[in-house]
Amino acid sequence: MKRHILAIDQGTTSSRAIVFDDQAQPMASAQAEFPQYFPHDGWVEHDGEEIWNSTLAVCRQALEQARLNASDITAIGITNQRETTLLWDASSGELVHRAIVWQDRRTAEFCKELREAGHESRVTERTGLLIDPYFSGTKLRWLLDNVEGARERAERGELRFGTVDTFLLWRLTGGKVHRTDATNASRTLLFNIHTQDWDDDMLALLDIPRGVLPEIMDCAADFGTTDPELLGGPIPVAAMAGDQQAALVGQVCFKPGMVKSTYGTGCFMIMNTGDAPVSSSNRLLTTVGYRLNGKPTYALEGSIFVAGAAIQWLRDGLKLIQHAGETEALAEQTGEQCGVYLVPAFTGLGAPYWDPKARGAIFGLTRDTGIGEIVTAGLQSVCFQTRDLLDAMTSDGGNSTAALRVDGGMVVNNWVVQSLANILGVQVDRPRITETTALGVAYLAGLQVGIFDSLEAITQRWERERSFDPVMPEPKREALYQGWVDAVRRVRD
Repeated sequence: MKRHILAIDQGTTSSRAIVFDDQAQPMASAQAEFPQYFPHDGWVEHDGEEIWNSTLAVCRQALEQARLNASDITAIGITNQRETTLLWDASSGELVHRAIVWQDRRTAEFCKELREAGHESRVTERTGLLIDPYFSGTKLRWLLDNVEGARERAERGELRFGTVDTFLLWRLTGGKVHRTDATNASRTLLFNIHTQDWDDDMLALLDIPRGVLPEIMDCAADFGTTDPELLGGPIPVAAMAGDQQAALVGQVCFKPGMVKSTYGTGCFMIMNTGDAPVSSSNRLLTTVGYRLNGKPTYALEGSIFVAGAAIQWLRDGLKLIQHAGETEALAEQTGEQCGVYLVPAFTGLGAPYWDPKARGAIFGLTRDTGIGEIVTAGLQSVCFQTRDLLDAMTSDGGNSTAALRVDGGMVVNNWVVQSLANILGVQVDRPRITETTALGVAYLAGLQVGIFDSLEAITQRWERERSFDPVMPEPKREALYQGWVDAVRRVRD
């Protein structure tokens, strides 16, 4: 009998479920968008119940579409938007507040106080991260201090914290299991990447009671079994990984020096650095790439907060387009030398700037500027930000001549991928399956239950759909990029 894996990919703007067969081929998928909430400038929230309901709905739809029952699913893997922070009642499962999303900047002032007090070097040495509102720790502290009674309830052991993976696992198992994996734990500011456990000094620094934290597991592990009533029968949950680390696995970047970049709501570039954590001199993050059999593989990461979200803004905010698919033809018609720069610092700038107070702007507008130029600038902003990251990684010792493997929703746009190759000056490879986040966690679940027997076996399954080579002359490439550097300087000033 064929074995199947259900991959849950809970993202920032939508929840998706994909059923894979035992050859790691997608059989069926379902997706549902859910609302974003912006209560104040720089604040971003999700309704945790909407996350849960949309996730459960797409799981049921994907199973129905594949004409499969729970008994046909060997395992579930969960991958998720990272850093987004939830807090709920340990008995009832009721959330005490909306989820605070990874993009949220409400703790910027507190982070500044921590930096000015001289804590950042110690935090970076232990966690591999910078002190920034991006990460879960200060969001959790905010919830404990700003939701009435939350800190007292947490101290009494009545509340549970989790990133989205942990929250979904809690709900899927009927409140029986409170666990996370090492990749998600490594994004909290509370996890010591050397000891691979929660760090007492970080908990003390942020005033977080240990009792609210989940148990930390490998990425492929026994995470419990789903409540039979949810999907028509019990299904083992066999893997969890943060979305970007899952994409690293999906792109089979198992050798040190291999790099992938994922283009979804944001853009995240990760380079495998092997079994030793590498410290960055360029404000990149040192993180857990994946952990198997108790052994961590480390990575360097650069995080861009706004990539596909810029195109969503052009569609929904400015209403310049009706569908993201229109952007390719507009950019082809406009060309790369449009002279307009869009810096999408809607919630500040991520790596390598880490400037929470920067805000978005459009530069170079003239009387001739139209929709095509602004849309093209939005697409190019993704390429320029990727160049920021690749330059930083190269400076930290990465291989600047290696091909970049790309994935995510934006890379179906051929113009974007060719522009990436042009701006970066390197070969860009697009795989046949671009939804590598879900694929990666399916691989991990398959490893746990024996569908795949090794990383080497998984490596053989990667297929390149197309390579894009740079065709832009270097002087033109550098002139375009310097215009971007100048635009970023202006939004930071």
